[in-house]
Amino acid sequence: MNNMSKGARIAIYIGLIFWMLVNLFPVYWMFTFSLKDNAEIFGENVVGLPKHWLWSNYTSALKTGHIGVYFLNSTIVAVATILITLAVALMATFALTRLIWKRRKTLNKFFMLGLTIPIHASIVPVYVTLSRLHLLNTYWALIIPYSAFSLSMAILVCTGFMNEIPRELDESACIDGCSIWGIFFRIIVPLMKPAVATVGIYTFLQCWNELMFANIFISKSSLKTLPVGIQALSGQYTTEWGPIGAALCLATFPTLILYIFLSRKIQESFIAGAVKG
Repeated sequence: MNNMSKGARIAIYIGLIFWMLVNLFPVYWMFTFSLKDNAEIFGENVVGLPKHWLWSNYTSALKTGHIGVYFLNSTIVAVATILITLAVALMATFALTRLIWKRRKTLNKFFMLGLTIPIHASIVPVYVTLSRLHLLNTYWALIIPYSAFSLSMAILVCTGFMNEIPRELDESACIDGCSIWGIFFRIIVPLMKPAVATVGIYTFLQCWNELMFANIFISKSSLKTLPVGIQALSGQYTTEWGPIGAALCLATFPTLILYIFLSRKIQESFIAGAVKG
């Protein structure tokens, strides 16, 4: 970068600014979309700022559309899924990479098979299993499948990071009298923060935006998640699109906040992955 001419730098900055605006435009459009009525949305003022800022769309989405209830349900499912996925993935990765025992490579391959299974192919067997366990129309009907389908990617990410942690740290801790659990919680887990952030974001996006399982396994209105609730806002004959846009903004807000707080850890994970590659 230091050897570039001033013109080249300006061109790069202009290109980056343009790319930033392209990526931010959907956020701008969604926000302005949420403050308009149908006449503006389908009229000439599609992209411009609202002529009348209809904050009542948010009130309608929260009260009439029950988005607050759906938001709480999605939060419960997402948090539980992330915690379960991280706990199982970290412990499984520790056993697969740091401990020596028979068939560990075979078990690792078994976990990786989960990456090859299409989620659509598992709807019927998962539905039948949940039905026999009487878990339909409960939070567990979503938490268990979401955790299971996120586990393979979580183990894959954690394995790459854990393999780079020097084994001498384990040996030193063992000499000092640290148990296996002590090594895991005091040595390994603190060094896995970038991987934890990456897996957390990936798992959150997977379960926060998922529609198919949530639509099939949950029929109770009080347990529906955000994607299903937003879909239900569209009417059979007419649809008020402003409240739907408001609901979409509310659904997008947690993702932006989570990324802002974990962006540094995610960048560290990308940099570490590039160096390791």
